[in-house]
Amino acid sequence: MMIPGPTNVPDRILQAMAKPMINHRGQEFHKLYDRLVENMRYLFQTKGDVYALTSSGTGGVEAIIANVVERGEKIIVPVNGDFSHRIAGNVEYFGGVPVVLEVEWGKAPTAALIEEAVQKERDAKVLFVIYNETSTGTLTKEMREIAEVARKYDRLLVVDAISNLGGDLLPMDEWGVDIVVGGSQKCLACPPGLALVACGQRAWDFVKPRKAGSNYWDFHKYKSFDARKETPFTPAVNLYFALDEALLMLREEGLENRIARHARMSGAFYAAVEALGLELFADPSCRSNTVVAVKNPSGVNVGKMRQVMEEKYDVIITGGMGAVRDTTFRIGSMGIVSPFEVRETVEALEYGLEAVGYKFNAGAGLEAAERALS
Repeated sequence: MMIPGPTNVPDRILQAMAKPMINHRGQEFHKLYDRLVENMRYLFQTKGDVYALTSSGTGGVEAIIANVVERGEKIIVPVNGDFSHRIAGNVEYFGGVPVVLEVEWGKAPTAALIEEAVQKERDAKVLFVIYNETSTGTLTKEMREIAEVARKYDRLLVVDAISNLGGDLLPMDEWGVDIVVGGSQKCLACPPGLALVACGQRAWDFVKPRKAGSNYWDFHKYKSFDARKETPFTPAVNLYFALDEALLMLREEGLENRIARHARMSGAFYAAVEALGLELFADPSCRSNTVVAVKNPSGVNVGKMRQVMEEKYDVIITGGMGAVRDTTFRIGSMGIVSPFEVRETVEALEYGLEAVGYKFNAGAGLEAAERALS
C-alpha cells in the first residue's frame, strides 16, 4: 500500500486493536487517556490541549471550522490543491466567508502572500493553511514565517497537517501555531478513523460556544470531559488502542528520527522518478516529504501501469485528485516506509512502465534510489 493514506499498519498496532473492549467511563480507559494525551503532546510538540476525535481527518477539519467560524465571518484560505479547496468549501458550508488566495497548483503559499491578504482583509481573524497538500505533493515550506505573520497581526492560525504530522517538523508551541489537525492513517501508520487535534492556549480566545456550530464537535465539551479523562461521546476504543501503540512506536523511534526517515525515503523516490525521465508535479522548492506527485508521461496509459503494478507485483499507488486527477499519479511515502518499500515500489514502477511501452534505461530508477538511500 504505497498510497497517501491509509498506509501499511505494523503487526504491533493490528494486535493492539484486538485487545478486549473496556469501559470508556472506567479506570482502565482513564489510564489509556492519560498516555494518549502525554504522547500526542509529544507528537504535536505542545503543552496545549489535545484530542483524538472519532472521525477521518476531514471530520477534524470540520470540527475546527465548526468551533472557530461565525456566520458571515471571513476566513483566509490559501488554495493550492484539492484539499485546500475543500477547506474553503467547508468554511462556506458552516456559514463563513472564505477569502480564497489562489496559488498555482504545485506551488505553496508564502508568508508574503498571507501578510498581504491579512493587511487587506482586516476583518478576517482566522487563517486556515494546509501544511502538506496531498493532492499535489506540495509542502508549505514557510509555515514558521506564516505563524509569525499570524502573531504579528493577532490572527488565529489553523494548520491542516493531516498528511505530514509526524513526517515533517511542526513544533507547535515554538512556532506559535494555534490549532493543528492530523490524521491517524498517515505518518503514524495507524488505521484510519481518528482525527488528532491540538489547541494552543491562544486558540480558546477564538473557540466559543456557537448556536450555528456543532454539538458533537463542540470543543468546550471535549475540554470539560478532558478533566475526567474521558470523551463526551463514545470513542472508537479499539482505534484508541491502536493509536496508543502507534504513539509508543513513535517514542521508541524518536520524532526527529522519524522526520529524518521520511525525508530520506521521499528523497529516494524523487531521485528514482527523475532518473526514469518522469516529471515531478510539485515545484522543487516545495516538494512534500510524504507524497510524491508525478506528471503522467505523454502517451502512457497510467491506469494500465498501476494495474500491472498491483496485479503482478503487489504494489498499490494511486492517481491524481481534483483538477489534476487525469494528469498525475501519486506515491505515498509515509508511515513505516523504509528502504524495503522504496525498492519494491520503484522496481514495480519500472516493470509497470515497461509493460505500457514507456522507454527508459532499465534499472535506472532503482540505481538512483539506492544512491539516495546510501
